[in-house]
Amino acid sequence: MIIYLLSNSRKILRKSRKLIKKQLKPSFLLLTILMFAFPHAGYAQAKTPSQAIIGPVAEETIGVYYDQEETLPEIGAKKPRKTLKIVVTAYNSEPGQTDSTPFITASGTQTRDGVVAANFLPIGAIVRFPDIYGDKEFIVEDRMNARYYYRADIWMEHKVEAVKFGAKYLKIEVL
Repeated sequence: MIIYLLSNSRKILRKSRKLIKKQLKPSFLLLTILMFAFPHAGYAQAKTPSQAIIGPVAEETIGVYYDQEETLPEIGAKKPRKTLKIVVTAYNSEPGQTDSTPFITASGTQTRDGVVAANFLPIGAIVRFPDIYGDKEFIVEDRMNARYYYRADIWMEHKVEAVKFGAKYLKIEVL
């Protein structure tokens, strides 16, 4: 018997691995589905029935947590990860300046104040133009023509504003 087991140990190991995989995959999948379907099922269970909180919570208990006059700490301005000097222009939603969907950005959002078009930054990057706008943050949600790589284009609602803005060599802070 021992000789048989030793000679066939590889086959036995393979079969046992396959059997374990076949049984573990469905149970693991079921467990994962249950965890997402009922995220709090395993939490906050009382150790004894007397520790269970049933009904309204006493006002004194609430006062302990919410009546304290502590304030949240203030967060200072975000520090830039990178600072560059580039040409910055402005555009608005006219078919001559955009594609066939002038009010939809390259990321699929609606054009609005605070949107920037830039090819050298990923969509969703947050930038500032401190020379003109101070601490106002803009988000890259649009793209420009491929020939403009290190350039940014700020969306403006009216063409008169965009023409007045013109082209400026500005500092850009990437947050």
